[in-house]
Amino acid sequence: MLYIIRHGKTDWNDKYKLQGRTDIPLNDEGRKMAEEAAKECRDINFDIAFSSPLIRARETAEILLKGRNVPIITDDRLVEMCFGVFEGTEKCYSIPNCPMTVFFKHPEDYTVPVEGGESLDELFARTGEFLKEKVDPELSAGKDVLIVGHGAMNSSIICQLKKLPVKDFWSAGIPNCGLMKFDINSVEEGVRGS
Repeated sequence: MLYIIRHGKTDWNDKYKLQGRTDIPLNDEGRKMAEEAAKECRDINFDIAFSSPLIRARETAEILLKGRNVPIITDDRLVEMCFGVFEGTEKCYSIPNCPMTVFFKHPEDYTVPVEGGESLDELFARTGEFLKEKVDPELSAGKDVLIVGHGAMNSSIICQLKKLPVKDFWSAGIPNCGLMKFDINSVEEGVRGS
């Protein structure tokens, strides 16, 4: 079974600031969210966890798996999508003609990344490679795998698993500390925390 969870809240989440690869820690609410998720997931078996190396994801993984003998392996391919010069921008969707608004409202039209940013093709390539190299072998061995990541990065994985078109990139809508479950064999999907 494959499980995917998004990190807990940060101060930037509360301010609607684009985080991207900016390494923002969890805030107190985010830590509490992760603790609550840990309680709700205590009966779910995880054999291995892969996490983004960014502190908000790593800390979520550590809280979620505290006291459990589950290895947490960070992988750079799980970092959040890079939003370039727009990282740190507050409420970008309210800025007229902001290209990030296109990304969030019409991802299929986000064909050229912002300055210093990452394209959707680049995001899909690195997360697809990660799935093939790291996740598929674990699932084939019958292991239960957890991925701890970010909104856009997680969405790219979900799109690939469900074979969704880019226009449906945000359809999963995983909230902070929301957990999704995928049975790759039966295409079963469940959500906790939505």
